[in-house]
Amino acid sequence: MISEPCFIMRVIYTVLFYFLTPFILIRLFWRSIKAPDYRLRWLERFGFYKQIYPQDVIWFHAVSVGETEALFPLLKLIQQRNFDANILITTTTPTGSARVKAVMAETVSHVYLPYDMPDSVNRFITKFKPKLAVIMETEIWPNLYRACANTNIPLYVINARLSEKSARGYQKIPLLVNIALSSVKSIATQTQEDTDRFLRIGATKENVVTLGNIKFDLEVPKSVISSGADLKETLFAERFVWIIASTHKDEETIFLALYKQLKIKIPELLLLIVPRHPERFNDVKQLCIQDQLHVVARTTGEPVTQITDVYLADTMGELKLLYAASDVAFVGGSMVPVGGHNILEASVIGVPVMFGPYMANFKEISRRVLEHKAAIQCNTPNEVTDNLLDLYQQDDQRVNLVAHGKQFILQNQGAINRIYDLLSEHL
Repeated sequence: MISEPCFIMRVIYTVLFYFLTPFILIRLFWRSIKAPDYRLRWLERFGFYKQIYPQDVIWFHAVSVGETEALFPLLKLIQQRNFDANILITTTTPTGSARVKAVMAETVSHVYLPYDMPDSVNRFITKFKPKLAVIMETEIWPNLYRACANTNIPLYVINARLSEKSARGYQKIPLLVNIALSSVKSIATQTQEDTDRFLRIGATKENVVTLGNIKFDLEVPKSVISSGADLKETLFAERFVWIIASTHKDEETIFLALYKQLKIKIPELLLLIVPRHPERFNDVKQLCIQDQLHVVARTTGEPVTQITDVYLADTMGELKLLYAASDVAFVGGSMVPVGGHNILEASVIGVPVMFGPYMANFKEISRRVLEHKAAIQCNTPNEVTDNLLDLYQQDDQRVNLVAHGKQFILQNQGAINRIYDLLSEHL
């Protein structure tokens, strides 16, 4: 039973959500100016669907690219052990949607997650009739969670993480959070610190368990690594390739300036930029041109020559391949206050890893990586240039970073099997 104050709070929350819906749509339209996919499939966001889908699905929700990439190995394990499972994946962003379609193809169903309004949520549940709901990381939606409880859908939150800042925010709305968490069967957290924070915001000890981070259970096919080596030998021959991965606005400007400084000391240096969001591809290209740098976009198919300064990866889904074609990696989203991105992908592929000071989203991983001397953190642009020069000049340091990185990942694997066991009674 929900207490009267909780019920009233959920009503207020729902009314506010309906009131804000026009502004949410305006924001979608605004984003669609640069990313046209945002203006597609709006009906799905309100629980309306044009085609027939399976019911009694095992439903997973992953917000965007990072969460979907981490989820894929678990989904493939489920498919291997439960060949007849009907799996539904929801995402929030078009980039996450594109990765689901590219990796899982027709083996799963996929739609956008509906907005957290009772009618939209009810249409979604009626359409798919999930027999299990699994939310990746931290997506707390009071109406969605309550609807799962009301329809007896076991709800799990897996690979859950909760930053100190988010925990403080949730503590300001305890009634709403209590409604949501009371509907969850189990929360599988990444670390003990995450477990402690979930307990602070209202989860019960019986419902929270620390199972580790599934991002350590990376799968990189040998074919990807060999294709990356071929790319290095053919397209990037005789160049020292420095990949800047998953960059955000204002970040490329920093690295273009650093490239100009470093090029003097490393004549064969090639800057390989992989923007995080496809709508920024052209903006990044224009930045290179404004800086009077010779840029080659991947989609043009043009060769990299001795005069090429920047190779722009204006494609999606090729980051692992490009890591495998690089000599040193810098993981973006960390030189500007975005919170960082997954630094483990580059390590498992075998590339020395650098990252910046802003790693709030990967705080525990970055701390432990540094303890194991498996990556280098650069707090200022000057530290970036100094460390890159060291890595360029010292082959042994690059080899040691790669070896420590792979060892660190190997020591922390196993979360996928533990999470599978947690979910197995419903699979």
